[in-house]
Amino acid sequence: MFGFGRKDGGGAPEVKASATGRLAAMGSAGRAVWSSRDTGTLTRMGFTGNPVGFRAVKLIAEAAASVPLTCADHEGRLDMHPVLGLLSRPNGAQGRGEFLEAMFGQFLLTGNAYVEAVGPDGLPLELHVLRSDRMAVVPGSDGWPVAYDYTVGGRVHRFRVGETSPICHVRAFHPQDDHYGLSPLQAAANAIDVHNSASRWSKGLLDNAARPSGAIVNSGEGLTQEQFDTLASEMEAQHQGARNAGRPMLLDGGLDWKPMGFSPSDMEFQKTKEAAAREIAMAFGVPPMMLGIPGDATYANYVEANRAFYRLTVLPLVAKVCEGLAYWLGEHAGESLTLSADRDRIPALQAERDAEWSRIASATFLTDAEKRRMLGLPPAEDA
Repeated sequence: MFGFGRKDGGGAPEVKASATGRLAAMGSAGRAVWSSRDTGTLTRMGFTGNPVGFRAVKLIAEAAASVPLTCADHEGRLDMHPVLGLLSRPNGAQGRGEFLEAMFGQFLLTGNAYVEAVGPDGLPLELHVLRSDRMAVVPGSDGWPVAYDYTVGGRVHRFRVGETSPICHVRAFHPQDDHYGLSPLQAAANAIDVHNSASRWSKGLLDNAARPSGAIVNSGEGLTQEQFDTLASEMEAQHQGARNAGRPMLLDGGLDWKPMGFSPSDMEFQKTKEAAAREIAMAFGVPPMMLGIPGDATYANYVEANRAFYRLTVLPLVAKVCEGLAYWLGEHAGESLTLSADRDRIPALQAERDAEWSRIASATFLTDAEKRRMLGLPPAEDA
C-alpha cells in the first residue's frame, strides 16, 4: 500500500532546511501596502485622519460657501427672487453657510454632491444635503438615471426621477465612470498613505525615546528558545517606550549591545512627509503656503497665493455647483435661472475687480448699457 511519508522500517527521514535558517534579519516587505480606495476609507484616512486633507477640504468648502451669489434670468440680474430666499434658509436646521459648506464638502470628499428637494410641485420648500457615500445611482436602459437609492441602516429609500428629479446630482469629471465623479482624495490617495505612514513612523520613534534601535550580539553559545523569549520580553518591558528612556541595560552571558545610527533614508522622512503634504495640497488646488507647508516659493506673498486660490480653485468650484443647482431649481420653478458668484463682493479679488471697473469705465466707445452688461450689472431703470 502506498502512502505519504517514509516506508516502515526505513532510515531516518531526510532533513530539508534552508541554509539561512539560523539567521534572523529585520527588513521591510518588497511590496508597498496601500489603503483601500473605497469612499469610507478615503474619507477616514484622508480627511478625519490627515491634517493636510482636513485643512484643504475645510479651507475650500468654507471659502466657497462664503462667496456671495447673484441670481439672474434672461432679462438680467435679480435683486430679489424666491430661489435666493430658499438658499438663505434651506431648511429648519441649516442656514446658507452651513448648507453650502456641507454640499461643497461632500463634493470635495467624494466627487459627488446630492441635494434633496422637499415639498409639493414647484419650488421646493426645503433643501437637504444627503451623504454621498449612502447614495447609489439607478441607471435606466438608456444609461440616464431613473432613480436614486439612499441606504441608511440596511433600509433603502428610492427617489424616482420623473419630469423633475427630486435629487440634484452634481458630479466632478471622471474619465472612467458614467455616473459618479472623481474625488481629489482618490487622486491624492498615495500621497495620503505616505503622509500617514510618515506620521506613524515619527510617533513610533518618539515612543522609543526618539532614538534608533540597536542589536544584541551574542558572542557566546547560542540561546535556548526559553532564554530568547525571556530576553525579548525583558527588552520590551524594561527598555522600550519613552518612559524607559535612559534606563541602563544589564547584559551577561556574552551579550553585547550595538546601537544603530539613523540611516540616510531615515533622515529623509521629514522631507518625504513634506513632499507628500505638497502633493495632497496640489490635488485639492490649495497653495501649500496657505496650509503652512514650508519650502514653497511659487507665490511672492500670501496675498498672491490667496488670490490664485480663489481664482483657480474656489470660483471654478462655485461656478460648477451653482450651475447644476440653478438648472435643477429652475426646472422646479418653471423658469430659466442662473446662479453665479458676485466677484465684486469677494475681498480677495477686490484689486482685480477695481482694475476691471476702471478699464471698462474709461472705454469711451462703449455705452452705459454695454458697460453695465460687461460688469454683470442689471439694466438701469428708466427715470
